[in-house]
Amino acid sequence: MMIDKRLLAESGHAKKYIMKQVLVQWLGLLLNIGIVYTMAELISSVWQQTLTVSRLNQGSLFILVLLLLRMLSAWLSSHYSYKASEDIKVNLRIRLYQKLLALGSGYRRICSTSELVQLSSEGCDQLETYFGRYLPQFFYSMLAPCTLFILLVFIDWKSALVLLICVPLIPISIVAVQKFAKKLLAKYWTSYTTLGDSFLENLQGLTTLKIYQADGYKNDMMNKEAEQFRKITMKVLTMQLNSISVMDIVAYGGAAVGSITALIAYANGSLSLWGVLVILMLSAEFFLPLRLLGSFFHIAMNGIAASEKLFKILDYEITEQPSGKLDNAPISIQLKHVNFSYDESRQILKDINMEIQAGQFAAVVGESGSGKSTLASLLMGLEKSSSGAILFNNQNRETLNDTEFWKHVTYVGHECVLFKGSVRDNLTMGKTIDDEVLSAVLKQVQLYDFIMSQQGLDTQLLEQASNLSGGQRQRLGLARALLKDSEIYLFDEATSSIDVESEDAILQVIRTLAKTKTVIMITHRLANVKACDIVYVMQEGRIAEAGSHETLLANQSVYAQYYQKQQELEAFTKEADHE
Repeated sequence: MMIDKRLLAESGHAKKYIMKQVLVQWLGLLLNIGIVYTMAELISSVWQQTLTVSRLNQGSLFILVLLLLRMLSAWLSSHYSYKASEDIKVNLRIRLYQKLLALGSGYRRICSTSELVQLSSEGCDQLETYFGRYLPQFFYSMLAPCTLFILLVFIDWKSALVLLICVPLIPISIVAVQKFAKKLLAKYWTSYTTLGDSFLENLQGLTTLKIYQADGYKNDMMNKEAEQFRKITMKVLTMQLNSISVMDIVAYGGAAVGSITALIAYANGSLSLWGVLVILMLSAEFFLPLRLLGSFFHIAMNGIAASEKLFKILDYEITEQPSGKLDNAPISIQLKHVNFSYDESRQILKDINMEIQAGQFAAVVGESGSGKSTLASLLMGLEKSSSGAILFNNQNRETLNDTEFWKHVTYVGHECVLFKGSVRDNLTMGKTIDDEVLSAVLKQVQLYDFIMSQQGLDTQLLEQASNLSGGQRQRLGLARALLKDSEIYLFDEATSSIDVESEDAILQVIRTLAKTKTVIMITHRLANVKACDIVYVMQEGRIAEAGSHETLLANQSVYAQYYQKQQELEAFTKEADHE
C-alpha cells in the first residue's frame, strides 16, 4: 500500500490542509495549461505569419497574469503543506508526552531515553514530508493525469491515450520497491537508534571511561556501530537513486512516446501546429507529478518506519490506575514474602519479609548487588514484585493510586534531578512558597550562605545544575524534599559520591527528620545507621538479619563482619591520608 492507513487516520485537522493543498495544486495546473495554450497560439501565429502587435501584447499580458496567479498558488501550496505537517507533529508530540506522563518512570521498560528523544524530534520531523508533501502529492498525482487527458483527448485522442497508458508505470515501479524499502528502512532506524543509545550512554559515562582507561575500547565499539550505520545508510541511498533512475526513464520515456505520436499525427496532417505544440509542452506534465511523488516516497517511507516505533509506544496499554488512597493516619509498612526478578534466569529478591512502624527510623544495608535499590524501587511502586505483598497500612501498594501515594511518600536518590532555572523554581516546583520558608530550609541543609553569596533565590542553575558541586546538588535536592513535608521519606544512597561536608550535613538533616517522620535509609555505609531503630541486613537478595545496631554487633554475624571490614578500611584510609 502506498498509503499508511494508521497515519491517515492520525491526520485529524491536517486533512483539511491536505485537501486545500491538492486543490491549490490543481488550480496551478489549470493556470499552467492556460499559459501553454496561449504560448502555443502565439508561436503558431508567428509560424503562420498572422501574429499582430495587439495580439502579442494581449497574449503576453495574459501569460503574465497567469504566471502571477501561478506564483500565488505555489505559495499557498507551501503554506498548506506547512500547516498540515505542523498540525500532525504537534499532535503526535503532545500525545507522546502524555503517554510518558501516564507511564511514569516505567517508560524505560518499552524503549530507551535516547530512542524517545530521536522519535520525538527527528522521527516526528520525518512525518513532515509524509503529510506536507507525500500525501498531497499522492492525491494530486491521481488528479493531474486525468485532467490533462480530458483536455488533450479533444486535441488528439491517440496521443492523450498513449500518455495516459504510460502513467501507471511509475506507481508500479514505486510499489515494486516498497516492500524492500520498508524492510531496509526498518533496519536503518534500528541501527540509528542503537547508535544513539551508545552515544548517549558513553557521553554520560565519559568520566568513568576515562578513569578506567576504557574510552578507547568504547570508541572502537562506537566506530563499528557507526560503520554499520554508514553501510545501511548507503544501501538506503543506493535504493533511492536506483528507483529514481527507473522513474526518470519511465517518465521521460513516456513523455517522448506521447510526443512522437503527436508529431506523427502532425506530419500526417491530422493535428494542427497549435495542437502538437500543446501536447509537446504538456506531455511531461502527465508524469512529473508522479515522478515528484516517487522522490517524496522514500523520505515518506522513512517517516513511516519511525512512526511504527512511535505508535508502538502510543499503543502500549496502560492498566487503569487503581483508586486506593492512604488516609492521614500514621502509616506502617509491611513486606510479606516478596520476590522479584527481571528475568527467569536470575532472581534478585528472595522471600523478603520486613515491617517498619510509623515514625520509625529504619535502614536497609548490604554489599553492592545485594538488592537494596531494587527493594527501594518496589517500595515506591517503580517496579512490581513477582510475588508477595507490599502493604502500606494493610493496603497493597499495587492497589494505591500513584498520585495519592506520592502525596505521602518522598524518594531521594543518590543523584538528584535539578532543572535549568532559578534556585527558587527548583525548590517550589510550581507551588507558591514564601521566601522565608525557602531560606529556612536552605539553612537547614547548610546551603543558605552559599546561595546568598550568589544571586540569592534567583541564582540561575545551568542544565543539570552543572554550576553546583555534587554535594551542593544533593543538598538542594534534599531541601526540596523537606519542603514537601510528607509522612514517609526514603533515602536511597543519598550520601554516596559526595564530599564529607555535604555528607555530614545531609546525615544531620536525616537524623533530625527521623524524630518526626518515618525514615527509611538505604546505604552501604554502616557507620551511618547507628541511630536507626531497626536495621535490615541484605545478603544475596535475602534478609540475612535484622535488629538495632548494637544488637546486630552483638550477634557477631553478617552485619558485624561488614562493620568490622568497613572500620578497618576507614582506619587504613585515614592512616594513609595522614602519612
